Formats: sequence, structure tokens, C-alpha cells
Amino acid sequence: MSVSSPLDVENSPWMLPGPPVTEEEDTEPREKVCAVCGDRATGYHFHVMTCEGCKGFFRRSINKGVHFTCPFTRSCPITKAKRRQCQACRLQKCLDVGMRKDMILSEEALRQRRALRGQRRLPDCPGEDVLPGVFSMLPHFADLSTFMIQQVINFAKEIPAFRSLPIDDQISLLKGATLEICQVQFNTVFNAETNAWECGQHCYTIQDGALAGFQQIYLEPLLKFHISLKKLQLHEAEYVLLQAMLLFSPDHASITQHEFIDQFQEKVALTLKSYIDHQHAMPEGRFLYAKLLLLLTELQTLKVENTRQILHIQDLSSMTPLLSEIIS
Repeated sequence: MSVSSPLDVENSPWMLPGPPVTEEEDTEPREKVCAVCGDRATGYHFHVMTCEGCKGFFRRSINKGVHFTCPFTRSCPITKAKRRQCQACRLQKCLDVGMRKDMILSEEALRQRRALRGQRRLPDCPGEDVLPGVFSMLPHFADLSTFMIQQVINFAKEIPAFRSLPIDDQISLLKGATLEICQVQFNTVFNAETNAWECGQHCYTIQDGALAGFQQIYLEPLLKFHISLKKLQLHEAEYVLLQAMLLFSPDHASITQHEFIDQFQEKVALTLKSYIDHQHAMPEGRFLYAKLLLLLTELQTLKVENTRQILHIQDLSSMTPLLSEIIS
């Protein structure tokens, strides 16, 4: 990757929301079609752009556990006109284009989502498996990801030691630590009583994460991490120092100034421990630093799984160039 500097707002892809849209592109609407049968799509259903018919067919087929058999060669054409002729090939086409069984919500999950939607005073959208159109969670998570990555970049720019590093090292540190720092920043708005992230007028839950395409193998440990971190009742200064520790990691790939970065990280760690020792009364503060180190290990595991799932949700990374740059 060749850029002038991740701190250069005008030239760096780290700071731009995406390529400009021309007037011609903006004025030519594109009709979205179902990836299964080619009919007009109504939104993302079970991770794939589909029509209402294929959405309902897929949900019923999986919920009922029906085993379909193709009477021909298992290669029947699935079109709007012929989609009802072979259920076996239609279901296989659903799976082939990426529709996911794990995104079919249970009755309990549906009940919780209806209640949450009622709290937000949103209109009741069609279907029970996804919030289509403007209420789809994928655009919300794309916008949120872009905003949080920009916040991390702004945070890094405020640290003189970071600005003194070569440009390539700055980029390597940002690419290596941004996802982890985002989670630490996200914890500052986490409500442990409701298990929700309250971002101004918006409120996000792990159920929203599932609607955006993230799997439970990531969402459940993520919620556990935020609950554990919030219970430590960190001060604002401790959140800041924790983020700096994550940013200045000498183990990231392509780092040239290993010794400088390692020494600075050590200074930040000692400052954090000293702050904890002086600001948190015993016995609560005795093992606080050790607990933080354990949570950082969990955070590294979350980062790996988060990256894997973002790569799987191709629409998410394509919607935000900054996120795509982070995980590249």
C-alpha cells in the first residue's frame, strides 16, 4: 500500500469514506434482484439479497427440517417462473449463494427483537428474519465502523510519539490495533444493566449484530468481554492508557522501530499500573491490573474471530473502505 501518510486527510485512504459518486451514478437507480431466482429483491435475508418468496421458502425449509429430493439430475434451473418446480434444487441454490441457517432467529429472539423495535418506535417491517431497506442493520454497522475507525486515527494523531514514527510504522500500528481499540472505546458506552451499547440516539445489542451477519461464536464472547471490562469500573484515564498500550504493540507486522515502540508501550503500562495503584482502593484494586491483562488476551482472540467474520460478510467490508483497509 502506498500512501503519503495516514494523518493526511486529503490524500490518505484511512481518512476518506469512499470513492466519490458521480452525478450519473447517483441518478441511475439499480434494481436489486434475488440471488436465488432473479425476482425483485426486497433486502438482505439470512445474509443474501433475496425476494420475499425465497426468503420464506428458505426459512420454512430449514425450520421444518424437510429433506427434499430432486427427481432429475440435481441441476434444475431456478428462475422466477420455475422456482417452485424443484424444492431440492431451490434449497441447494439458497445455500450455494450464501444463505445461512444460523441466521434464522428462534421464537425467543424474534420476541426480543419485536420488543426492542417497539422501544425504538420503529414501524413493523415485513418479514421476521431481517429489517430490510433503510432499517437493515448492515448499513448501520458500516457507518458505525467507519466512525469508530476515524476516532482511533484521531486518537493516535494526538500522541506525539506516534507522530514521530515513520509513516509505514504508523500504518502498521493502526492496522494491527484498530479493531481492538474500537472495542475498548465501545465499552465506554456499554450499559451493563441492559447489555446494550448506547450511542447517542442509537442503541445496539448482540441481536442487532446477528441481523448484520455476525455469528454467535463471536457475539457471545464479545458480550462476555464487555460485561467483564465494564465491571472493572475503569476511569476515563485508564481507558485512554489501555488504548495506548494496544496501539504501541511492537509485534505488529512490518514494524521497523521495534525498540522505540516497545519502550513506549512499557512506559504506558507502568503509568497505567501506577494510576490503578493510587486511584483504586484495596482490596478491589489489588488484582485490577492483572484482570486487565487477562482481558487483553481475550480481546486478541475476539479480534481474530472478528476479522474472520468481517471477511465473510463481504458487503460490510465493501461498504466501508476504511474497514477493508484495516483487515487487508
